[in-house]
Amino acid sequence: MEDHKHIVYILKCRDNSLYTGYTNDLKHRIHMHSIGKGAKYTRGRGPFQLVYTEKFATKEEAMRREYRIKQMPRFEKLKLITSHKKEVDLHDSS
Repeated sequence: MEDHKHIVYILKCRDNSLYTGYTNDLKHRIHMHSIGKGAKYTRGRGPFQLVYTEKFATKEEAMRREYRIKQMPRFEKLKLITSHKKEVDLHDSS
């Protein structure tokens, strides 16, 4: 099994709402959301912008993290996304 195959992600929907999910195939999962076959919540809310990803070695770790993120108020999710973006930008500029 490939390390860090389990991914928690956040999508920003057309209506500016945020959707948090789990997958082991991010490209396929986003495609499913875009054609209306993803989560019920995202149907009719596209197009989507992938704004956050976090990778885990096990499904259990990822599912726990997904649950914790879903429990966060919106402002905390936005802080998480912003801090993650800054980290990504720092890594990309190296």
